[in-house]
Amino acid sequence: GHIVRNWKVRWFVLLQDKLLYYKIEGGKKEPSPKGRIFLDGCTITCPCLEYENRPLLIKLTTKTNTDYFLECCSREERDSWALDITGAIHAGHPVQVQELHRMKKSFKLLENISLHHIVERMCDSSAGIKLTRNLEQGNRYKETFTGSALVDWLISNSFAVSRFEAVTLASMLMEENFIKPVGARSIEATRYSDLSEQFLDDSTALYMFAESSKKNTSSKEELQFNISELSGTIVKQGFLVKQGHKRKNWKVRRFVLRADPAFLHYYDPTKEENRPVGGFSLRGCLVSALEDNGVPAGVKGNVQGNLFKIITKNDIHYYIQASSKAERAQWIEAIKPLT
Repeated sequence: GHIVRNWKVRWFVLLQDKLLYYKIEGGKKEPSPKGRIFLDGCTITCPCLEYENRPLLIKLTTKTNTDYFLECCSREERDSWALDITGAIHAGHPVQVQELHRMKKSFKLLENISLHHIVERMCDSSAGIKLTRNLEQGNRYKETFTGSALVDWLISNSFAVSRFEAVTLASMLMEENFIKPVGARSIEATRYSDLSEQFLDDSTALYMFAESSKKNTSSKEELQFNISELSGTIVKQGFLVKQGHKRKNWKVRRFVLRADPAFLHYYDPTKEENRPVGGFSLRGCLVSALEDNGVPAGVKGNVQGNLFKIITKNDIHYYIQASSKAERAQWIEAIKPLT
């Protein structure tokens, strides 16, 4: 409410240029709207984190700088309303609407992403993620945050566009030991080896900062790469999930495909320096898609779908997961001519 700052249930109707809201009496909406929000010139904030105990808010700011706070019943409903309202705001610009839907469905993380930078922002006393005490099955945990709260924070701080991207980022933070699960709900999820299932976008799953996130990570022996193999023309690059050779766990890596000479390098997104952590020549390699039914031989963990394999001429096997069948096909088509 604008005069009395209380919260009331209203029935909303979204039109092309405005959002109407009605009072509910006896389980039915009244015939005339109680109010209207004109969408021309509006800006939308979703998720809106201004109210710590209300994580399901949408904030609408009109061109006259009037703020409306709308609370939904679930995150799915909130995101659906936000997408449709944004579409109505840009109704006169169909290209912007198409771009919005494409971004929401795409898997495209920032290429210059730094997990160190994200953690620094998360720890900021004013704009960082809110740490609270949480109770789970009789156990009390200090300075924790929920999985869904982290996803909301990543989106609101423009580190991710969609919840899918935010979950991928959160999984990277957990995989690199910046955050850790606490409590039975989130720890149980880590038993899955599939990266996409380890972090839970859930208000009952608890996480906290790992001790290692407050310290400098121990430096590993840097791999040496010939300057010539990094001088080729970049043909394709993007984020993929790769199975490790030793621990057989799955980590997000930024892959860069080069031609003349033909090499595939992969980078650790958590590192500030732009140096590959691995790579190999594509000459004599074999690349192929793996079946989506069941777990293929050589793959550890419950990882299914959109997998492909590269076998080097030295018989080293690389197992890689794309975000979709289309992306997998694009990578295979780009690699094959260079082998």
